[in-house]
Amino acid sequence: MPTGKVRFYDRDKGFGFVSRDDGGDVYVHSSALPSGVTSLRPGQRVEFGVAEGRRGQQALSLRVLDPAPSVAKAQRKNPDEMGLIVEDLIKMLDTLEEGYRRGRHPDARTAGRLASVLRAVADDIEA
Repeated sequence: MPTGKVRFYDRDKGFGFVSRDDGGDVYVHSSALPSGVTSLRPGQRVEFGVAEGRRGQQALSLRVLDPAPSVAKAQRKNPDEMGLIVEDLIKMLDTLEEGYRRGRHPDARTAGRLASVLRAVADDIEA
C-alpha cells in the first residue's frame, strides 16, 4: 500500500490531500478515514489504498501510521509565564464579577475581549 504525508485536510468540508512518498497528490474524502478519526493534521504519516476517481487518484481505506507532532505542545508557555497570565485573568474576572454583583452586564467590546482572552488561555492550558 502506498504511504505519504497529509498535505491539507479541511474537517468542515470533509476532504483533503495526501502527498505520496513516491510523488504526486491523492484526494482524501472523509469516508476514507478510519473509524474514530474525524480529522487529519498536516504532516501526519498515513497509508492508503488508491483508486482512480473522476478527478484523479483518490485514497481508500486510509490508516494513520503515526500521529502528527503537536505544534501547540512545541510552543507551550513555561509554567512561570502561565502563572502570570492566570493571575492577570483572575484580575479581569474579578472586575467582571463586580459588575455582575451591581446588576450590570459588560458592554459588547469588553465581553468580546474577555471571551478572546479566555479562549486563548484555555488553548494554552490544553496544549
